[in-house]
Amino acid sequence: MSSGRSFYVTTPIFYVNDAPHIGHAYTEVAADMLARWHRQSGDDTWSLTGTDEHGEKILRTATANGTTPQEWADKLVRESWIPLLETIDISNDDFIRTTDERHEKNVQVFLQKLYDDGFIYSGEYSGLYCVGCEEFKPESEVVDGTGEFAGQKVCAIHSKPLERLEEKNYFFRMSDFSQRLLDLYEQNPEFVQPESARNEVIQFVRQGLNDLSISRSSFDWGVKVPWDDSHVVYVWFDALLNYITAVGYGQDDATFASRWPGMHLVGKDILRFHAVIWPAMLMAAGLPVPHRVFGHGWLLVGGEKMSKSKLTGIAPHEITDTFGSDAFRYYFMSAIHFGQDGSFSWEDLSARYQAELANGFGNLASRTLAMITRYYDGVVPAPAEYTEADLKVQRVVAEAVANADAAIEKIALHESLAAIWTVVEELNGYITVQEPWALAKDEANRERLNTVLYTVAEGLRALAVVLSPTIPKATTKLWTALGVEDSLGALTAQPIRSAGVWGQLVPGTTVGALEALFPRIETTDAE
Repeated sequence: MSSGRSFYVTTPIFYVNDAPHIGHAYTEVAADMLARWHRQSGDDTWSLTGTDEHGEKILRTATANGTTPQEWADKLVRESWIPLLETIDISNDDFIRTTDERHEKNVQVFLQKLYDDGFIYSGEYSGLYCVGCEEFKPESEVVDGTGEFAGQKVCAIHSKPLERLEEKNYFFRMSDFSQRLLDLYEQNPEFVQPESARNEVIQFVRQGLNDLSISRSSFDWGVKVPWDDSHVVYVWFDALLNYITAVGYGQDDATFASRWPGMHLVGKDILRFHAVIWPAMLMAAGLPVPHRVFGHGWLLVGGEKMSKSKLTGIAPHEITDTFGSDAFRYYFMSAIHFGQDGSFSWEDLSARYQAELANGFGNLASRTLAMITRYYDGVVPAPAEYTEADLKVQRVVAEAVANADAAIEKIALHESLAAIWTVVEELNGYITVQEPWALAKDEANRERLNTVLYTVAEGLRALAVVLSPTIPKATTKLWTALGVEDSLGALTAQPIRSAGVWGQLVPGTTVGALEALFPRIETTDAE
């Protein structure tokens, strides 16, 4: 049944200074899995992603490539970022660019309100600036350089030299919001998750907040400050506002009221922007803060964070070209504890593909439909009396759906898939014990065979529904082969939260042929 509730989820908007790698795709898939789950549950769902196209880093990258910032951004969005969504099968509802008129115009609306209400003032600023982070760095994130950067101060994240900047800037009175933020974290423990991220944010704010420089005058690639066009808005102050400009802030009050507040999935390296600066901005503007900010871990390759600059970036298509988008999505959502760092390896991906997808789920589906075709001419049999073994399958399915939904609510995506996979394991074990091929040899066992094959087919129906947010291509193929009249996304027939209610596959349904959902792949040492 539809809950009728609103669910608005966002990814960060990604810098267009380079092509995307699997670290970006990881966040995209996580948000998409959540959006598909809620959408299939009947919730009023909206999923947003996009690109961050202003700031000095983009200006320098464009200049280095002999083009303008706008032309560079257009090229990267067209050739890399939009294709990424197709590569990993993302079902986003909107894609915002910070160069969109709807965004730039309403950034100025927001900024003008804060200025008029006394939350912005002018002043001088001097500090060490990281162009990669687009941030003045606190002392805790400044380290001594080594190797070619020995004797210089470098960014702890990028390991690149910091630049000392001295400018007349406009400042946001963020220090006024220290206590209000601490009250928010205490009164709403779910606001920042996981717990480790929450503790980090609280510790940071308790040390005291400084006012935030929110403009730059040394370059002009950005949104103009509305009362002083010699300044452009600080790229992070601009970028964070995408979450509300995309859903009508400043121009469509009804849509904004229906969508906002939402929840944000972000990498832990940008948690502070989203869990400290962003809610303070919203408080100043008199707007609701997000429902939740979830800071997930990094993808590690060879023990290091995924990075193009360090040549540890892997393009998503390098995986999907061989394993397909479903395997990409399943692997990253199941193999990594969402909220913690996780290591990627080709060996682990290949092993899980073969064991869990090809042999586990794929083989279960293909042999079940093959037996229905062989023993019943492709017509799903009506079950006879259920035994304890059959009832156990029903309990496992019902519990798995409930546990998976509860895990989704906690943003424990790996736990959700682990719960669902108990059904795959239960059905495979059930077939092994019940031996339908042996039952088929004696007509006296016909009723028992009916029950066994209906039980497995009905289990597959439930699996198709609850796995569709993660592996949409394979589950759509299975759904079609099961012969169900309604489409997999028909909420009136297949709401995800009631997928565990037994008996929804109608006996007499004609099944069809099913191609291998996860074909066997010959891997090479080159991988």
